[in-house]
Amino acid sequence: MAAWLVIAVDKRKRAGDGYDDDPSRHYSWDERVPNATAIAVGDVIALWDTKNLLGLSVIESIEIGEGEKDLKSCPFCGRADVAARKTMTPEYKCWKCKREFDQPDARRVTVKTYRSHHEAGWIDLRGSISGAELRTLCEEPRSQLSLRRLRWDDFRERIEKGETHTPLGIVDSTREVIAGGHRQAMVRVRIGQPGFRRDLLDTFGAVCAFTGLGPEQALEAAHLYSYAANGKHYKGGGLLLRRDLHRLFDLGLIAVNPTTETLDVSRELAVFPDYARLQGKPLSIAVTADHLKWLAKHWGMHRTVGQPIIPMQNANLTEPAV
Repeated sequence: MAAWLVIAVDKRKRAGDGYDDDPSRHYSWDERVPNATAIAVGDVIALWDTKNLLGLSVIESIEIGEGEKDLKSCPFCGRADVAARKTMTPEYKCWKCKREFDQPDARRVTVKTYRSHHEAGWIDLRGSISGAELRTLCEEPRSQLSLRRLRWDDFRERIEKGETHTPLGIVDSTREVIAGGHRQAMVRVRIGQPGFRRDLLDTFGAVCAFTGLGPEQALEAAHLYSYAANGKHYKGGGLLLRRDLHRLFDLGLIAVNPTTETLDVSRELAVFPDYARLQGKPLSIAVTADHLKWLAKHWGMHRTVGQPIIPMQNANLTEPAV
């Protein structure tokens, strides 16, 4: 599996090069960036701000386009290996001919642009690994490239066995869906879908499926199936969840036993009283057979094999009509 560490910082937006990164949804680069064409659909993409890890996901698609950017070059040798320095003067230095200067030459060029779309499997890991440690997990720790190859096995072990103990099963599930497999379903936070959320509010009211009545502003629309597979909304494929519970459900730290329709809280959360008291609590809403189908898939993905799961004869495992 290929995995990439890519830089997402505010100055990329301010530079006027057309970058408008939204780390949890998409990331942009162009053909002049080293490794520009090496990144592929199905690769893991981890984003950082040079100081800390922000999160990771799997690339669902790569949009290719055309744009313009200012190309800075050395006024002495003409090479583009120039960089601005924060504390030294002159401000610029050419890393090819080693000359220093106050202003580089600049020209506007047309470039091929790339934008990854990776929202489906996004896992927020903000601050869980420092920039210094992330560099050691790259194939070339001393690299200064914006797009760097990660040692995936070592990086994954650090995430799953580190302080956060964050399971990365959703990465595997997302890759399966992208590759055309449907052995497991994944849960996805779909941002910016007011129509889907409105339908859920009309159906259930301002009720969190786990905790009951709450302020509408705190409730999010959670898809219970893989949106990455086909981009459709399915009947019975969503519930309203409080934001923190949505995130924990996403990671499988809270699941719904589809046989008893009660909540199951992981051991990691048992130390937190507010979450521990949810263990065994029934759902706050009446769910349909379609809901139970999707919840059964989620249960099968995140709970140990052999735990109770909805009997096959009681679940319609074909995708219901929209």
